[in-house]
Amino acid sequence: MVSWQSALTIGKYRLTRRKRTFADPVLLRRSAESHESEHAQLPPSFRDRFEVTEHDVRGHCCYTLRPPRTRNPQHVLYLHGGAYVHQIEAAHWDFLDRLIARTGAAVSVPLYPLAPTYDHTATLPMVWSSFQRTAARAAPADQVVMGDSAGGALSLFLAQRQAAFGRPQPGRLVLISPWLDIAVSHPDVPALDRQDPYLGIAGLREAGRLYAGDLDPHDPRVSPLYGQLGGLGPMRVLSGTRDVLLSDARRLNALARARGAAVDYEEYEGMFHGWILQRLPEARTALDRTADFLRTGAVAGASG
Repeated sequence: MVSWQSALTIGKYRLTRRKRTFADPVLLRRSAESHESEHAQLPPSFRDRFEVTEHDVRGHCCYTLRPPRTRNPQHVLYLHGGAYVHQIEAAHWDFLDRLIARTGAAVSVPLYPLAPTYDHTATLPMVWSSFQRTAARAAPADQVVMGDSAGGALSLFLAQRQAAFGRPQPGRLVLISPWLDIAVSHPDVPALDRQDPYLGIAGLREAGRLYAGDLDPHDPRVSPLYGQLGGLGPMRVLSGTRDVLLSDARRLNALARARGAAVDYEEYEGMFHGWILQRLPEARTALDRTADFLRTGAVAGASG
């Protein structure tokens, strides 16, 4: 049973028609174009509480946040969601604030190129370069790659590329409500679409088309679910039963386990896409368990 806070959030999303943009490809395209000029401003309070550095990576900004007096050597590369067309949002910064408070880890946040101005040919090299920069500053065991939604797919892409090159895997991989099949093609998706108060199939497919460009939607560069899932390091995958992308998470869990990967999979009953970014009781539990996973590589307790 969901908390009353989560039930209220779901009701608010439905009342305000939060899903409208992702239910209509035309509205999605307009939304993407209106976000092109947005610059994701770091919350002013972060500069007071963290050591903040800005780096240029292939013409785009990458922030690094370091908590004062930390003894945690881990360095998190966080890849934000937004369907490859929307910039990082306040909820992402708030989530990262809470993550740093729980772990004491440094966090790097690339503001990667977005569609429709750019496509995967610009986004993937920038994200890869950001990872290489982070990897040069932490031992493999202390490297954490984490992302939500589209950022979850980018995170898996990075791990797969490391494996393809025979390089060490990140010590931890965390995928939150990951969008792993850009075509959103699983037969369960229409039923999930009716349950999700936030994301919709039609808008997602349009965003995926803008990002993929001329690539086949099954190409693992844009749909890492179809890529190499062997040889990956420990990963944590979180989803909710109201998330239109739930089938992606379930397929990844099954396929990766079949190939010998160590997967900590949690599925939260009644939770919608991106719920962990909100200040909800279920999100607090999931974040606490994620912090435990970063420390130990395992999460105690059952899924949900």
